[in-house]
Amino acid sequence: MSAEPDGPEDRLRRFATIWSRAVFPVTSTSLTRPEFEELLLPLARRLRVALLARAFDAEEGRAVGAALVRAHCTDPEALSRALDCVEAYLVLYCGEDGPQEELRLRSSRLQHAMAAGFAQALRERTLAEQEAIARAALQAQGVVALALHASEARFRAVFEGAAIGIGIADLDGNVLQVNGALQRMFGGGEGAFRARNVKDWTHAEDAPQVWKLYDELVRGEREHYHVEKAFYRPDGTVLWTNLTVSLLRDADGRPQYQLALMEDTTERRLLNLRLRYEATHDALTGLPNRTLFFERLEKVLAAGEGQRFGLCYLDLDGFKTINDSLGHAAGDRLLVEVADRLQSCATAPGEMVARLGGDEFVALTTGPNARHEVDELAARIMNALLAPVRIEGRELTVRGSIGIVEGAAGERSAAEVLRSADITMYRAKSAGGNRFELADPEADARAITRHGLTTALPAALERGEFFIEYQPLVHLGDGSVRGAEALVRWLHPQHGILGPDRFIPLAEDTGLIVPLGRWVLEQSVRQARDWRERYGDGVPLRINVNLSPCQLTHPGLVQDTVDILERAGVAPQALCLEVTESALIGADDDLLKPLRRLAEMGVDIALDDFGTGYSNLANLRRLPVSVLKLDRSFTQSMQQFPADPVDLKIVEGIVSLAHSLDLAVTVEGVETGAQAEQLRILGCDTAQGWYYARPGPPERLHQLALVDATG
Repeated sequence: MSAEPDGPEDRLRRFATIWSRAVFPVTSTSLTRPEFEELLLPLARRLRVALLARAFDAEEGRAVGAALVRAHCTDPEALSRALDCVEAYLVLYCGEDGPQEELRLRSSRLQHAMAAGFAQALRERTLAEQEAIARAALQAQGVVALALHASEARFRAVFEGAAIGIGIADLDGNVLQVNGALQRMFGGGEGAFRARNVKDWTHAEDAPQVWKLYDELVRGEREHYHVEKAFYRPDGTVLWTNLTVSLLRDADGRPQYQLALMEDTTERRLLNLRLRYEATHDALTGLPNRTLFFERLEKVLAAGEGQRFGLCYLDLDGFKTINDSLGHAAGDRLLVEVADRLQSCATAPGEMVARLGGDEFVALTTGPNARHEVDELAARIMNALLAPVRIEGRELTVRGSIGIVEGAAGERSAAEVLRSADITMYRAKSAGGNRFELADPEADARAITRHGLTTALPAALERGEFFIEYQPLVHLGDGSVRGAEALVRWLHPQHGILGPDRFIPLAEDTGLIVPLGRWVLEQSVRQARDWRERYGDGVPLRINVNLSPCQLTHPGLVQDTVDILERAGVAPQALCLEVTESALIGADDDLLKPLRRLAEMGVDIALDDFGTGYSNLANLRRLPVSVLKLDRSFTQSMQQFPADPVDLKIVEGIVSLAHSLDLAVTVEGVETGAQAEQLRILGCDTAQGWYYARPGPPERLHQLALVDATG
């Protein structure tokens, strides 16, 4: 079946075509190029599946690399060209419009896996060759000394035709013979080898055990050893090899020669280094990325006793605005400039700068004086950001917020340190930005608790962890109950009962306040119906429910309220919605429209916490409110006798104004009989507070022994 033009299969076929054209010239195969392309097509399909899979599987990449060796693509140039094709075209033809940065990172990891699979398969193939050569060498171990013509011819064929380097030396290290492959690896003739002793071929990066193993072999204490070793070529360049050295014995079992088999791994090593660099460095700025930073931080935190560290977590202020207004290209140039400046700030030993992603950077310092040095590092960073950055003819002001964490090694994990720095950075940003803050364990604990509560909120509503308590509203004239305010609580599995101040702001930030508010309204209206049906007219029918600013702007507020009242069979006059004064400051007609519609239906609207904002008394006439709830701050001085005369005059004036506008006045926070008496004299209509009753379950409300407000 033919592939749909420009469909996934057609794009996959184009990728395989490009791959085959790049690699075919350096392969040792009897296939034609179209036949070779058909061979690569299933490998390309495996790469596409691995690129788009939900979980990354390095085994797929290794399998593709091994398959290249089986297809006779054993030349290092074939691997290099294959990896270049994957890097340039895999995401382009097989990415299917996925997240580009994530796909490029996965493509890089696939290249690394392909290289590892290729190397493993090639090594296994080489070892098979080495084993065959070693067997031939052992069979011909008396050839040099005895000059047996037939055996020497057989050995010579293997010796000269092998693709790996082979050298034979005596036990003193004098080179006797080398094959052509070894001469080509080193770039010199056989004479250059005969002039040197094996022990002269030392390299600065030799592992300590290399020459120990060599001495054991020439003494006859071991038969062979295998190591990774570097050599200097005559031109000064470095040759990296997989080196296997075997001991050859004579017919009586006495050590006689040493046989060296060398596989050139220089290109593979350079490729691995390149892939390692790409996997641990940010492609845009060249700085170490999150992976390398975590490796370094974990090493620092694992240091011995007495070692200290300091970390600066930087987030640019207003970077999103620059990105949105000038475009991502300008944003990238800004990030590159910031990275250069940060790099210039961290030049001392033990200091490091990395980009975690987006506009977030970290700077790390270590040493016994880290407490002092990290403060200086943060100050240098803030100073480095002062100079404007010129991009596309504009001078951009760069500012940043920094969270600083300092401490002793071994006390916390890398994730805990970074989380503390992140929390502290956001505390600096919340304080206005363009500053740095030091980590505070108590502030961290509060932020972590806040995050935990925020995360648990949605499930808490589904599990029914919220409940409502009711506090009665008492008429100050006769002490009768006229209503009750619904107050939501959260019975948290770990933290116990939480008041609304602990979770309502979180619900507003996450948008959960709308379904939570709807649930509170529904439960409260249903409770008002139950009171009426169970206890008749002697129990309050009016229920007060708080509305948050987010609920006011929700388009379904009016319809939700109507539906809830109708389902419960409760009249709108039994409901009072409380809205804070601050939510209505400067409110336009669009915001007031749903409140007006509810008021026209008969729902009372109360202006809660009146007097705490910038109260515009003249503005009361345009608000659809019927009740003023006076904040407790105005009546605190009335708890004792005599009350502050200034407070009395203020309350008296507010009550008089409210009554002149046909508004009822409710007072919050009544805690003493003296307070209640003063408020009754001043003309307040209703009150609530601990003097009458604390919030409680609905079953208790009708049983409360309420005190007559007159005395």
